Amino acid sequence: MKNITGAIFEVTPLSEKDCFYIADRHKTEFTYPIHSHKEYELNFITHAAGVKRIVGDSIEIIGDYDLVLIGSKDLEHVWEQHECTSKDIREITIQFSPNLFSSELLTKNQFHSIHDMLQFAQNGIAFPMPAILSVYNQLDKLASEKDGFYAVITFIQILHELSLYNDSVQMLSSSAFAKIGVHSDSRRIQKAQQFINDHYKDEIRLVQLADMVGMTSVAFSRFFKLHTGKNLSDYIIEVRLGHVTRLLIDTNQSISEIGYESGFNNLSNFNRIFKKKKDCSPKEFRENYRKKKLII
Repeated sequence: MKNITGAIFEVTPLSEKDCFYIADRHKTEFTYPIHSHKEYELNFITHAAGVKRIVGDSIEIIGDYDLVLIGSKDLEHVWEQHECTSKDIREITIQFSPNLFSSELLTKNQFHSIHDMLQFAQNGIAFPMPAILSVYNQLDKLASEKDGFYAVITFIQILHELSLYNDSVQMLSSSAFAKIGVHSDSRRIQKAQQFINDHYKDEIRLVQLADMVGMTSVAFSRFFKLHTGKNLSDYIIEVRLGHVTRLLIDTNQSISEIGYESGFNNLSNFNRIFKKKKDCSPKEFRENYRKKKLII
């Protein structure tokens, strides 16, 4: 393991000659510190209700079943014991290289949905229960499969089955926190998103963006929500909060400085919005995140 900005950067057991690494563990508690790694990670957990899952700037309490795919080297994550009292937790962790599938292969029609899912995974994604049930038996089989070739086939089947639920996955971390660039099938949306990413510290007006892409304000507002799933004001707040959470973790700047630097000009309004979106104050978020880090 290596240390980067206070968090653990994990050097995984995956070798260059392996397609993936799998660990099937039965445990009574979670003890591994917050960390990140360059490999993709598919993590399945059962019988762990009450565990706190942290992926980027997403913090949630999980139920009896949890299945998450993480695909960014900048996305810190951890599962912490929190209120879980189970003594029979099962965790299946699969790590695989970003280069497992060639870029040419992922452009083929048969791999289109897997390609999209891997893109979404840069934010970290949580799968809904129907998706978990659809691959439960295959995950169990994969953990005990002795033949390497058939294990790879089963693994690809799992990824395919999960990719059929792309429309219902939960995006976890914000793109700003995960340091993800702009991705959209619309050049107008790309242009607007890039402007927001570059000028999030400043006041951004709807009419300003609409004029930039040659649309009326009403038309652009509808167009933006259609393509991003969010209204413009919520999207701007999400971008700003992504930068806030990253600064809270990676710097020693005061909370007021971070708020102003991220485009929130009113401190009380900043604290109110942060608590509404994150269910904790900026101070609590910083303290909660930092105490999970390990300096080595």
